[in-house]
Amino acid sequence: MPPVDNTMEKLVSLAKRRGFVFQSSEIYGGLGSVWDYGPLGVELKKNIKERWWRSLVHEREDIEGLDAAILMHPKVWEASGHVSGFTDPLIDCKQCKNRFRADDPRIKGTPGEPSGQCPVCGNKGTLTAPRLFNLMFKTVMGPVEEAAAVVYLRPETAQGIYVNYLNVLQSSRQKIPFGIAQIGKAFRNEITPGNFTFRTREFEQMEMQFFVKPGTDREWFEFWRHERMRWIQGLGVRPEKLRFHQHTKEELAHYAKDAYDIEYEFPFGWQEFEGIHNRTDFDLSRHQEYSGKKLEYLDTGTNERFIPYVVETSAGADRTTLVLLADAYREDEVAGEKRVVLGLHPALAPLKAAVFPLVNKDGMPELARRVFDDLRKHYNVFYDDGGSIGRRYRRQDEAGTPFGITIDGQTLQDQTVTVRDRDTLQQVRLAGDRLVEYLAERLRG
Repeated sequence: MPPVDNTMEKLVSLAKRRGFVFQSSEIYGGLGSVWDYGPLGVELKKNIKERWWRSLVHEREDIEGLDAAILMHPKVWEASGHVSGFTDPLIDCKQCKNRFRADDPRIKGTPGEPSGQCPVCGNKGTLTAPRLFNLMFKTVMGPVEEAAAVVYLRPETAQGIYVNYLNVLQSSRQKIPFGIAQIGKAFRNEITPGNFTFRTREFEQMEMQFFVKPGTDREWFEFWRHERMRWIQGLGVRPEKLRFHQHTKEELAHYAKDAYDIEYEFPFGWQEFEGIHNRTDFDLSRHQEYSGKKLEYLDTGTNERFIPYVVETSAGADRTTLVLLADAYREDEVAGEKRVVLGLHPALAPLKAAVFPLVNKDGMPELARRVFDDLRKHYNVFYDDGGSIGRRYRRQDEAGTPFGITIDGQTLQDQTVTVRDRDTLQQVRLAGDRLVEYLAERLRG
């Protein structure tokens, strides 16, 4: 039998040990598939989001930023089709109370019939017939619950962009083609969440909706499909672990003309973490119909009016973070000792460098503190004076810190320091006043 791949188990353990990700409400037993980002995790995720925002909003002239509210008018979700169509077929086991999607391949026989066998407790005839289950979280708005309006926690960020399309178009004085980008939380009451932070009930999306003239949508769709793959590879993800998956006619969403997923080969298989979709004019047409507000665009060059088509790029910030963690995780040996390394792209690493006094005497801690204080004006760095230097290196290797800076006896003589590279293990000696410049050259990108 092939060896069991327990990489995810090791990664989950490392994530907690080094402060990347914790189980939400852990002291109370945890809340299913809801996760908290610790000190290193929040930095890594922030670095990814900032890089995404910079590449789309700051480095391009044709994309504007937005931060729409999570709570929206209930009619938004009627127009989008989420109230009537955002459902999964659900099956319950009356015996063990477990819940499954109707297409769960582990189910034996026919649910709702005597032949239906539960994949958990093994009983026959205990599975309910499939029933539709809406994935949106409901809440109420107003002081008295009985009379309050039902509102929803948004299941996606895209609709906030569509209902603000005219506001952004007019205030920014953009012309089609142009895009609107947004990063924000979304919520889905998933039936079968799992695989660590891959499928969760609360998650963060990085979405960009690009508005184009009908007839040019295929060209822009291809442009953004390749542009997004190029961006992902720029994060340092191994190309052989990435692939496109084009949706079949059966897989296409009701609004989509064409769609591709960018998939990564996780230890639990190939899974999608970003999608590129040709949404046609479905969303703006529906919002025009339900709101009564004209959402047509007037091309002043041709005097032509049309409802724009939309090419969407939708990435999960949490899934992208998990891709980077999974892709960076490796184990190797140094001088006969096993070490665990997160080989994160230096520009994305939560900590850029760690500063170590070789020993806690002879003025080394004081000098190391001065180096640390100078560096942290520029970068997120860490100070560690506990344990052997080898142990301190290994702790930072696990945290993904690309550079270790050691202050030793020679530093006291000539103000030079040793810089160790996480990946190559090479060490160079350089003047302490060149550290900021040295790091800057290696943290670009």
